[in-house]
Amino acid sequence: MTDNDFKNPKEIKNFLSVPTPQRIFAIAESIKRGMNIGKIRRITGIDPWFLYRIQNIVNTGKKFLRNRGLDRKNLLELKQTGFSDKKIGELSGKTELEIRRLRVGLRVTPFVFAIDTLAGEVPAQTNYLYLTYHGGHHDVSALGENAIVVLGSGPYHIGSSVEFDWSCVHTGLALSRHKKQSIIINCNPETVSTDYDMSDRLYFENLSFETVADIFEFEKAGGLVISVGGQRPNNLARKLSTAGFHILGTKAKDIDRAENRNAFSAMLDKLGILQPEWQSFTSIKEAEKFAEAKCFPVLVRPSYVLSGSAMRVCYNKKQLFNFINRAAVLSPLRPVTISKYIENAKELEFDAVAQNGEVMIYGISEHVENAGVHSGDATIVYPTQRVYASTEFQLREISKKIAKELSITGPFNIQFLVKDNRPFVIEVNLRASRTFPFLSKAMDANFPEIAVDSFFGKARPHNFRYPKNVIVKSPQFSFSRLLGADPVLRVEMSSTGEAACFGRDYDEALLKSILSTNKFDFKNRNVLLSLGGELNKAKFLEAANILLSLGYTIFATDTTAQFLEKQNVKCTVVRKAYQESPNALDIILGKKVSFVVNLSKVETAVQNKNEEAGRIVTDGFRIRRAAVDCQIPLFTDLHLARAFIKSLARYPVGNLEIKSYREYLENI
Repeated sequence: MTDNDFKNPKEIKNFLSVPTPQRIFAIAESIKRGMNIGKIRRITGIDPWFLYRIQNIVNTGKKFLRNRGLDRKNLLELKQTGFSDKKIGELSGKTELEIRRLRVGLRVTPFVFAIDTLAGEVPAQTNYLYLTYHGGHHDVSALGENAIVVLGSGPYHIGSSVEFDWSCVHTGLALSRHKKQSIIINCNPETVSTDYDMSDRLYFENLSFETVADIFEFEKAGGLVISVGGQRPNNLARKLSTAGFHILGTKAKDIDRAENRNAFSAMLDKLGILQPEWQSFTSIKEAEKFAEAKCFPVLVRPSYVLSGSAMRVCYNKKQLFNFINRAAVLSPLRPVTISKYIENAKELEFDAVAQNGEVMIYGISEHVENAGVHSGDATIVYPTQRVYASTEFQLREISKKIAKELSITGPFNIQFLVKDNRPFVIEVNLRASRTFPFLSKAMDANFPEIAVDSFFGKARPHNFRYPKNVIVKSPQFSFSRLLGADPVLRVEMSSTGEAACFGRDYDEALLKSILSTNKFDFKNRNVLLSLGGELNKAKFLEAANILLSLGYTIFATDTTAQFLEKQNVKCTVVRKAYQESPNALDIILGKKVSFVVNLSKVETAVQNKNEEAGRIVTDGFRIRRAAVDCQIPLFTDLHLARAFIKSLARYPVGNLEIKSYREYLENI
């Protein structure tokens, strides 16, 4: 268990009353402060059986703090109660590694048990394993140096999902081609990697350094793969390497060079590669000076964030001040990173596998939306559609330089911004990315298999063939289950799934993928437009005319309707959501439209203190939220909305070509 800072009894009681991830820690803190189990049970409604178990953990910790003995008996009791090496180290003033060495030296190590899948009726032979300190023997013997440990992606959450598990599973399967046995460590029953027949051995365990080290040492394995399960296992690189474990692929020191912002920036400067201007700050005043000097907008990233969580684009000083105060605790150990936000830039992904610094296979995919939408929420197309050949050449050359400099062996991903044909590198991930499954399917080339080949020096350069088909991946969202969440897309990831479709061209592939992730009623030939900002209105004009040519009736909020009428685009004016009925909300709630296009103004335009600006924000949110709640398809991005409408004109829904996956591969 991890300590949390609860400021006062009232705050603790609030955490006890409402089910959140912090509740279990609030229970432990309440017990520490003397609250009895009966009162906690009345507040939480949790059965005392569970509360007494938490009390036992708290009491064991208190007992250890009183005597602080680190002999075998005390260590074993702590481990049997569930204390990690890291927590014991915090209580005793030692490091996690010091506790580990002491524990191993005292022979306090876990036993490996097999899960009994037959309820004890008959002896069960299974490779479904777990660790326990409540035992006296191992159920299995070590596999030895011929075995390779593969770290999975852990629990699903926004930012880490099935796309990483796909790479993990295919890595495990590919090891058999090299006559290696696979040991997968993961702790999510939803994943394919935790199916017991997907690997030679499966450990259903957490992905902490302690657990991975215990399993690796017991199995006496020949190596570790940390580069296919997403960011969580990749973060263990330095600890595992320092402890002497053999990591297959890119060295830990080179992974650290890519992850450390200062080292990474220095490397790009050394190679002559462009990057957005950035700086780290430990005070708000310094941050404000930088943002004003470089001119807003800026991208703000607090320390230790994953998948874009807690990131924000700030368009003025007030936004910057409010966001830093809300989302970050500034200190020398937790600086906030601010980079110049390049507006109207295109975002491209370079996914590849390298061997000893030489690129063996790569794929370049393009975001339909401009930069500013998280890569996990973006609609992605392969091959690129609106990218100059000279730009792709620059991307290849830059990627080759980076692969060589970091001596990359295995999977990697580079994210680029392109503005005026000038590529800027924004991030390098020395691991499989969430687009690996997408590109593997699109190119009919299994990237994880090639990565495994590279681990053993067996990878060969891939012969690139330009595909005759196009494949588009669209995100799937769960906003309908997140009451009150604003479904507008930003730099923070929101999607919980995706669907990819082949097509004869970009329009067909895009239309198929969007239809796969949304429920459209095409018998309903009405659409609601609410376009914030003059630029959005002007850029959407062509799409509005296409809608009319397709027989759609356009409903538009007041300023959007005024603009369209000036441009001779016929539409029906509807009142805004905060005005009297009938208004935009009534149209949505009555399901009178097939889909909704709601484009927000840039954030500078909606931060004014006047009442009308506040209404614009509220009105846009209400329209978006109503569309989601009524399961009416919603477009909040200009580029995606225009592309969808153009694809509707090109391919009436009944004219979409349906082929099997294998038939499409024949044209690759």
